[in-house]
Amino acid sequence: MPIKLAIHGAAGRMGRRVVALASQDKQIQIVAALESAGSHFLGHDAGLVAGGEKLGVSLSVVGESAADVVIDFSVPDAGIAIVDHCLQSKKPLVIATTGFEPDQKEFIAAAAEQIPIVFAPSMSTAVNLVMKLTEIAGKVLKDYPSGVDVEIIERHHRFKEDAPSGTALKFGEIVAEAMGLTDHVHGREGRTGKRTPQEIGYHAVRTGDNPGEHTIVFGMLGETIELRVAASNRDCYAQGAILAAKWLVGRPAGMYGMKEVLGL
Repeated sequence: MPIKLAIHGAAGRMGRRVVALASQDKQIQIVAALESAGSHFLGHDAGLVAGGEKLGVSLSVVGESAADVVIDFSVPDAGIAIVDHCLQSKKPLVIATTGFEPDQKEFIAAAAEQIPIVFAPSMSTAVNLVMKLTEIAGKVLKDYPSGVDVEIIERHHRFKEDAPSGTALKFGEIVAEAMGLTDHVHGREGRTGKRTPQEIGYHAVRTGDNPGEHTIVFGMLGETIELRVAASNRDCYAQGAILAAKWLVGRPAGMYGMKEVLGL
């Protein structure tokens, strides 16, 4: 039996790719495509909106009740609403939305005590592998004799509303934990003085249609390591979310990440 999937934010840039790819997956049956009440795509066939063949599933405001699992690619406030829906109906949920406020993250964490949730700043397999490599590098370089300067540079499309990206912030968390660094500095301007040894620097670039690019720089005196991961299109994020949805069905309540999904 195929897994019955509901997609929240199905008319968005990422939601459309999830619809397109999931509709080609023999292990998946799309049973609901959800959008906000103000969307002008309501009532339209989700497959056609995604640029593919007609699926017989119309975009609607509600309809996740028939699903085995839900994927959310929306915006923070809408994401919290679908968390609440899934909590009430006891549905597993993959949250691929970013930009949540601290109180919203607390709500998600509380919901994960009752339902299984995969919550990750990036669904990309490559990004999550580089996160593991970043952890390894940080631990090895923690006591480097001349010290290590860590800078995180991220690039995204002009339409992205949050900065730095959730993925960049996650890279920073990994570095901070691995190396014991405490200061998170976002950009620099003016006479800032010399760089302190406790800094992790973040730099957000917004340009064109870039779907996502992250570079983690470990700068030492005499040598430099750069870990870079870049997407050429959005399919890597959609495929990761679908993989997470398949993995999540049947799991007990709890908060999971792509680290668990990928066995990292």
